[in-house]
Amino acid sequence: MIKRNKAPATVLFIHGMGRSPLSGWPMLRRLRQAGLNTASFGYSSRREDFAGIVARLASRLEQLAASGDYILIGHSLGGVLLRAALASLAPDSHRPQHVFLLGSPVRPARLAGQLSKNPVFQLLTGDNGQLLASAERMRRIPPLTVPATAILGTRGLNLRRGPFGNDANDGVVAVSEATADWIRDEIHLPVVHTLLPSSRQVSTSILHRLQQRRLA
Repeated sequence: MIKRNKAPATVLFIHGMGRSPLSGWPMLRRLRQAGLNTASFGYSSRREDFAGIVARLASRLEQLAASGDYILIGHSLGGVLLRAALASLAPDSHRPQHVFLLGSPVRPARLAGQLSKNPVFQLLTGDNGQLLASAERMRRIPPLTVPATAILGTRGLNLRRGPFGNDANDGVVAVSEATADWIRDEIHLPVVHTLLPSSRQVSTSILHRLQQRRLA
């Protein structure tokens, strides 16, 4: 259990592309068992464009900021949305204590780039899939200015003719696509991309970091 003498921070989870808030249910349950408040933010990567989701998320973050301390967890596209939404907040808005990025690309995702012209991929991912494939659009999303931890899966396949070659990956995102010099804390776990939000190893790592920093 996390010890504290103040009201617990609220943890907000933002799911990945094509998923739903339910994907983070196992992790959020474990965080609640540790004494944290939890909440989720949902969106449709197929029906909503990136800018529209960011605007809604920024509004949600403003509400959180006005209520007290908060911590953010973004899986895959969810982490990209978080970075864009945080950059749009008013300068005097209360910032999160910590951001956890689960397999979230900080540069163009090569798998999205290879699929960007595929009609099925376009139909299922809409504007958000195109954003992940675009070097220009990804470059316009500012880095985080708050403490951040990247939790990276390494249980993907390494095939010479596959999209990642010999690069460590989680099956969807390469480790090199989800790291940057402004992310000074990385955790590598043998987990595939889709299972990052539900992995006990991930939730345990998050709780360990929070205990180390006494943020909750």
